Formats: sequence, C-alpha cells, structure tokens
Amino acid sequence: MARSRQPHMRAVCLTTVTILLAVLAPRSWAASAEEWKKIGEAAKKEGKVVVSIPASSELRKQMEPAFEQRFPGIDLELVQGTATAMHRKISDEFAAGVRYFDLHLGGALTMNSGFVASQIVDPIEPNLLLPEVTDAKNWWGGHMAVDREKRFTYLFSAFLVASFWHNTKAANASELRSYDDLLNLKWKGKIGWLDPRQPGGGIGVWEYMWKHKGEEYLKRLVTQDLQLSRDQRVMAESLAKEKLAVTIGITYYSYRSFVSAGLPVSPLPVFKEGTYGTAGSGILAVIKNRPHPNATKVFVNWLLGKEGQEVWTKSMSQPTRRRDVDTAWTAKLGSIAAKDNISVERWNEVEQNSADNETAASAAANGARRLIPN
Repeated sequence: MARSRQPHMRAVCLTTVTILLAVLAPRSWAASAEEWKKIGEAAKKEGKVVVSIPASSELRKQMEPAFEQRFPGIDLELVQGTATAMHRKISDEFAAGVRYFDLHLGGALTMNSGFVASQIVDPIEPNLLLPEVTDAKNWWGGHMAVDREKRFTYLFSAFLVASFWHNTKAANASELRSYDDLLNLKWKGKIGWLDPRQPGGGIGVWEYMWKHKGEEYLKRLVTQDLQLSRDQRVMAESLAKEKLAVTIGITYYSYRSFVSAGLPVSPLPVFKEGTYGTAGSGILAVIKNRPHPNATKVFVNWLLGKEGQEVWTKSMSQPTRRRDVDTAWTAKLGSIAAKDNISVERWNEVEQNSADNETAASAAANGARRLIPN
C-alpha cells in the first residue's frame, strides 16, 4: 500500500519545491539601510515582540538575551507551550479581538491544520528584508514553506530524525536495528511513545511506519502495551530512570538535562528502514493584525540570519538550513542535518512537513486514533 503512493508523492514534493523557489526568489525589494533604520526606530517605539515558542526552557534562556543584546530597547517576550495549546490560546484570543502575539514557532501539523487553516496568519514575504535572509543561496534547498500556498510559513530547519532513544542499561543498540525488533516480547510494556494521536514527534514516527510498514505491523506493535504520554519531560525521565527501555517521538531537547547529568540515555542509530525528514519546531508564522509589526520584522530577520539560526540550532539541536551555520555536530544528538547528509531531491522524498503530504498524514492520524485503545 505504501509503495504504490511513493512515486506520486515524490512528484508532488518536487513540484512544491519548484513553485516555492519561484515564489521566493532573491528580492529586488530588500530593505535599504535607511529603510531598515526606520523599521528599527519604529520597533523601539513599539517596545517589544511576543513570540510563541516550543516548550523549551533552553531556547528561552539562549534566545532572549541574544536578541535583546543585539537590539537594545526591544524586549523579546517568549511564551512557551505545546503547539496545540498555543494555537488554541492564540486563536481564541484572535476570535475575541485580542491581539497579543506577533509570531509563532512550531511544527508543521499544527501550523497547517491550525494557524493557516484558521486564517490567523499573514504572508511571510513582506517581513523578509535583509539580504542575508532574502538571498536563496544562503539556504540549503532555497526558500521553503510547508503551507499549500507557499505564502504563510517559512521552514528554516531541516533534519532526519533519530527520535528513538534507549536506556543503555536496559536495551543494547544492537538489539534494535529494525522496526521489527520492537515486536520482541522482551520490550512489552517497556516502549514509551509520545502520543501519536496528537501533533508532534509521535505522529511523525507513526506516519513513517504507516507508509513503510503498513497497518498490520502497527496493529502488532500496539499489542506491545505501549506506554503513551503527552508529556515529553515525564517520558524522558521514565527512560532515564530505566522505567522504559525505549522511547519514540521525543528528541534531544527533552533529554538535554539527563545527558548533561551523565544518565544512561542515548539516541538509537537510524533503523534499517530509514527515517523521515522534518523541520521539528523550526517553522515560522506571522500572526495577522499583530500588535508590534515593526518589531516583528526585526525579530524575523534576526532569527533567519546567521546569528539567530546559530542560537536556534544550539538551543534546540534542530539544525538550520542556513549554509553558513555549523550543524554537523547535531547528528550525535539524534538530529541529522539534511544539508550535511542528503540531497534536496532525497529530502523531497522523505520529508513529512508539506501540506502536500496531508492525505498520507490524515490517514496515519486516523489510523492511530482507531488502533490505539483509549
């Protein structure tokens, strides 16, 4: 079933990139020095920019001081939360006429089915102003978006996911080289999965398995008494304490503190069936009728510049697509930078971010809700 769809999906993805490169070609209208100065002055009068970000304390700790040092007089207010919770909050406020947030950083599923579908975001293009941002040559693969119109999102991170982690005392990596190895009864009750019935890394893995292993495989895997959770921190702690042997769907930034403490948690090598490509949380959207439009422009161009992308990659271990930022080191942490390891053509075959992938994503999500007991 999965293989019969692949040629069609590959053609769709290649067309997507072609369209996007045409839409986001290098700008002749990039801001002049004088225009950029005026935007900066207006941004200082606005005083701040409010950004919804993933639930990562490390990102907040690194990003706020870096931005505020670079642009004194503009406070960066970062609001942490899951993608689902932040969409609910922002969309509810929007419906009530409240305008508090300026931007959202998050994953593809909620970005497309939530922010874009709700029509609460503006086109990205008018906010891309500095040459180092607008020049497609600075980006592996050129400019990319995940929404169908290629107007309302900007994908700045791209990597292959090693989102299977193991407790090195409870499971030897040599025992887990294929998805079929997860069916071994010794792992029954010892596999944790970030709930694939909600947006996030859990559904990403489920979708890839759905395509490449099929529904019958997933039916068997569900009988392994999967330990589901919607709390990444709790699941990571369970692995660190050896309550679980393997976790699925959560990545390094949930394990950072445990790795730093020397606890026996480590990403598994990519299984022989391969893995999917994602932006993680590295997608940007600009909220419609935002309260700080000039500060938004300043933040967007800082974030998508070299400095901002270095901060992002360091904080989240989700490698950027910028060519001038070192990302080779993230592979050791389970995030395999696309620009360092595969071609753009291969990326288009394995990525699961694009709205063009909605049919397969919807089938997989429906399958998760149907096969997993409540």
